Amino acid sequence: MKKLNWKSVWINVRLVLVCIGLVSLYSFTLKRNEGRKLAKSVVEFTADDNQFITRETVNKLLIENKSGAQTIRKENLDLNKLENSINANDMIETSEVFVSIDGVLKAVVKQKTPIARVVGETNSFYLDREGKKMPLSAIHAARVPLVSGTVDDSNSKDLYKVFRIIHDDDFLKKNIIGIKVLPNGGLIMSNRNFGYAIDFGLPINIERKFDNYKAFFQKAVQDSLLNKYRIINLKFTQQVVCTK
Repeated sequence: MKKLNWKSVWINVRLVLVCIGLVSLYSFTLKRNEGRKLAKSVVEFTADDNQFITRETVNKLLIENKSGAQTIRKENLDLNKLENSINANDMIETSEVFVSIDGVLKAVVKQKTPIARVVGETNSFYLDREGKKMPLSAIHAARVPLVSGTVDDSNSKDLYKVFRIIHDDDFLKKNIIGIKVLPNGGLIMSNRNFGYAIDFGLPINIERKFDNYKAFFQKAVQDSLLNKYRIINLKFTQQVVCTK
């Protein structure tokens, strides 16, 4: 009969007891931590300039309109619900909500980026980088082209391509300040520093037309001719036609 190694048994028993103690301590600490109230709530924007929504507004969504984060217990938090609530705001593109080790409820928020402002007779709104509607803000006005005329489901996709290219190009972003959508779908654009109109035509061959315009502008500004033109016609992709 094999002799029982009591030393080995005692070591194993001690290991089991230590494991049980650690698990019990962890469970106690976790339960106690969840039962604690939050220290405070903090809202951060991924870019602090040009805020279209206030921290106070986001914070109300974060603490679900309670008097303060200090009244909320960790065990009652639903972080996914809070993120969905913040993301449902028309000014917000996305958010991340979490609780730090020191009990701070934190929301990191990315706002939508407007690329054009549609000005209607009864309703005005922005279009963001995703081509979606974004309401105007009471605290900040974006410096984007003002768009007049009809913008609806029938043409918004094509127009969005034009707006996006303008927004992503440093020269065009500074140069183009207004766009009029004609009944036939053509576009008339206005320039920031000169009085001529840009007859863009239909929103097709967009990049080629803008490349032609930039090349024309660089040549014409060197020759001091820009103030002499009334219309810059970009309809023809092979040339730029100017009318005095």
